[in-house]
Amino acid sequence: MSRATGGQASGRSGGAPGRVGVSAPRGAAPGPWAASDPYSAALRAGRGPLFLRRVDGWLLPLEVERWCARADPVDLEVLDRCEGAVLDVGCGPGRLVAELAARGRAVLGIDVSDAAVARTLRLGGQSLRRSVFEPLPGEGRWGTVLLMDGNVGIGGDPRALLVRVAALLAPGGLLIAETAPVDVDERTHVQVVDVTDAHAAGSPFPWARIGTPALLRHAGTAGLRTVAQWTSGGRRFVALRGDRCDLSDRTASNSAEPPNSAAVISSQRARKPSADSAATDR
Repeated sequence: MSRATGGQASGRSGGAPGRVGVSAPRGAAPGPWAASDPYSAALRAGRGPLFLRRVDGWLLPLEVERWCARADPVDLEVLDRCEGAVLDVGCGPGRLVAELAARGRAVLGIDVSDAAVARTLRLGGQSLRRSVFEPLPGEGRWGTVLLMDGNVGIGGDPRALLVRVAALLAPGGLLIAETAPVDVDERTHVQVVDVTDAHAAGSPFPWARIGTPALLRHAGTAGLRTVAQWTSGGRRFVALRGDRCDLSDRTASNSAEPPNSAAVISSQRARKPSADSAATDR
């Protein structure tokens, strides 16, 4: 799991239960991304404990402290592979957006949590409160889309998410996704919970957990092809490229590898789409 983001959306709020501007019934659990939900509270504090709880009671720990820290060496390896303007889907508290911005890259984070967006902005990154399924700036022009920290689970339908991401990418653009460390392909409903407080639980929402083999199966049907797979620090990643490639994209097909030459860096600059301006378009 990851920085919590997702679900099918309706309107700028992201369509999540209990969204800002909608009153929950008296006594109801706060929506998963409401100002009073456990996830928002954890981001404001910069620490957990926080878990995803499945309906059968199974718990998955969420790495709030790592997400609220600076990008770590494993993150930096991923960011070194990014091409052009970068869209971080489910940016959470913004460590990756802030790091890319500090490098002078065109980057935008999106998240359906107000707390996540606010923290990203405080770090100096650009961020919008938006679901990936809503209209977004720069559609079809992003050089790289990131689905980190388990955000391949957004919406509970990995294939639908991958189809959406493919539409966001520029021709031949790059998707970098972090997958589960085990071979799993699960769709379920979960709640974000603070187990130290019996009353601290958000509303259920759809989620998915998928490992690398399942992601590759879904990617093929979504028009994405695999260009790299790797493991670092116990975390697993896949780089996929959109099939809408022209000749120049094909010559850069190996640039998902860490850039180590002037030629690769030059090709990345040439590929930077007009999402430089889109990243600031609200």
